[in-house]
Amino acid sequence: MSEESSALARLLEVMRRLRDPQRGCPWDREQTFATIAPYTIEEAYEVADAIERNDPVDLRDELGDLLFQVVFHARMAEERGWFDFEGVAAAIHDKLVRRHPHVFSDAVFANRAAQSSNWEEQKARERAEAAARRGGRSHGVLGEVPRALPALMRAAKLGRRAARVGFDWPDAAGVRQKLIEELAELDAAVSAGRREAIADEIGDALFTLVNLGRHLEVDAEEALRAATSKFEARFRRMESLAEARGLKLEALSAEQWDALWNEAKRTPPSPA
Repeated sequence: MSEESSALARLLEVMRRLRDPQRGCPWDREQTFATIAPYTIEEAYEVADAIERNDPVDLRDELGDLLFQVVFHARMAEERGWFDFEGVAAAIHDKLVRRHPHVFSDAVFANRAAQSSNWEEQKARERAEAAARRGGRSHGVLGEVPRALPALMRAAKLGRRAARVGFDWPDAAGVRQKLIEELAELDAAVSAGRREAIADEIGDALFTLVNLGRHLEVDAEEALRAATSKFEARFRRMESLAEARGLKLEALSAEQWDALWNEAKRTPPSPA
């Protein structure tokens, strides 16, 4: 047995022991797919955070935590007689081979667009097969986009799905014009003081902005994460500047805040 196989076997054995009805951990034994799912999502974000911070040690540890989530779900499925971890690994192995005929068979594509088209065709066949397993019930073009995805990510995915069948703006300029229209509708709702309409129009503007990013090949989720990190770094720099000058944040005037913000913007970020 290879070192990698041995490590995985030990992890699977730990999971079996944790879920053991007699000798296991009470907390682990009482968990279900529903109770573990939030932890799975959280661990995926912690992986992304370690990548963003360029921290290889944390990345290793967070990938381990995420792998444990997969092992946990697979173990619960095995207890129900659905599938086991080996089935999970085999399924993704087969899917990757199936979706990469240019790597694992003699298929040749003329260009990247043809390769992408084949990928989408394969995914469509897989969705059709899944619908057949459910007794022919299809979820349509927008089907199977998880509701648990972050809102910006889900909006972009829905936009891409709709675009595949031709429901899309012709170019980024068209999306930008739509954004201007949505902002005008938001202004009207604000002027009228209609709270529900304001929330609705903000949602429409956000959805349109996500699709503008899609047309410009910018991932809205990543763009917002980067902007949030930038804001956080600048705000902390303002706090440091204020503390060094004996200023209390709560007592700052709008002009002082503006001056500190501009100074923080001019300050280069600290090295990681």
